Amino acid sequence: MKILFIHQNFPGQFPHLAPALAARGHEVLALTDEKNQRASPVRTLRYKAPDPVKTDSPLGRSYSEHAERGLLAARGARALRDRHDFHPDVIIGHPGWGETLFLREIWPKARLLVYAELMYRTRGHDVGFDAEIAPDRDETRIMTVARSAHLIQALVQADAAIAPTRYQADSFPPGLREKITVIHDGIDTEAVAPDPGAALTLPDGRVLRAGDEVLSFVSRSLEPYRGFHVFMRALPEVLKARPGAQVVIVGAEGTSYGAKPRDAGSWKEKMLAELGGRLDLGRVHFLGRLPYADYLSLIRVARVHCYLTYLFVLSWSLTEALSAGAYVVGSDTEPVRELITDGVNGRLVPFFDVAALSGALVRGLAGDPQADAIRAAARATITADYDLRRHSLPRQIAWVESLGAMR
Repeated sequence: MKILFIHQNFPGQFPHLAPALAARGHEVLALTDEKNQRASPVRTLRYKAPDPVKTDSPLGRSYSEHAERGLLAARGARALRDRHDFHPDVIIGHPGWGETLFLREIWPKARLLVYAELMYRTRGHDVGFDAEIAPDRDETRIMTVARSAHLIQALVQADAAIAPTRYQADSFPPGLREKITVIHDGIDTEAVAPDPGAALTLPDGRVLRAGDEVLSFVSRSLEPYRGFHVFMRALPEVLKARPGAQVVIVGAEGTSYGAKPRDAGSWKEKMLAELGGRLDLGRVHFLGRLPYADYLSLIRVARVHCYLTYLFVLSWSLTEALSAGAYVVGSDTEPVRELITDGVNGRLVPFFDVAALSGALVRGLAGDPQADAIRAAARATITADYDLRRHSLPRQIAWVESLGAMR
């Protein structure tokens, strides 16, 4: 088959699927934003990056931005069709930025498959979840409805969709949910495995090793969506109870999902101001974003790994931490409960309960008698159901090839 991937940040969610399909003899191309600098595992072409959309309507801005990108992606697709006579049997794309919106008009006979990451909802998800950060207002819900337009359009147009977790698939309404198959992106469990010899060197030269009393927290950005504010509020009691503990925090100071604080330049700045002198900053290490190898060293070294999240997309960092045999203290929220059962392969605490979180972290750092069993069960969870080569990738390939054959 001829298969086209489209993603503004390719390979995005498809770093394994695209080359695997090419290795099976399919002709695989990718179409991406001209500004994307990520290395590609397959031949890649680029479309013109969109200019910022100018509109006075906050309701229409989101759709206008996504439609503009969709238009430019469609023009790139048209060039593939008209100049290079490329006619894909299957198109696989992420609809989150609008790139798949108009591809039906370029290749009406192609099978259109999309990655269903999450459907925005006005109730029961992130909107209204954290009243301290974003109070639940009519205007917020109205904006959420407006932001959903391009996602609904993309799913309506698609022949089928794939979602990494049941929680994310179930965020879509029933009529669209029927199109979605749940297959996780997959974890390379051979590469992401426990390592008793792991070590991480901090910027000050201190070396942390597996078995040391280390607490880790990882997020793309340090923001409330991933519970950064709750984690920070738990630290004073943790540091007080465990005077030998070292805390390592990974993540950028910007935001990936939510808004910046109104009264500070970043959530890190805001939380440090709030906590004042209650933190021993000689034992709290902010490392920003780490190279992947160093990040893996951290989750292998940590005696306890903390993962918190709103009702939202599940982070790869949780599945990788479990694969590395981490002792995870997580938020008792639906996305996390899909992978972790409290007391079996991790510990769960209510998202907003700072005292419960600090208590669970202290217990883990002090040496939970069940820690070895929990770590083993954490890794078994991933190797049993989320392994890239034994489970996820074969299922993804079969999904694409069976739908492509229906053309």
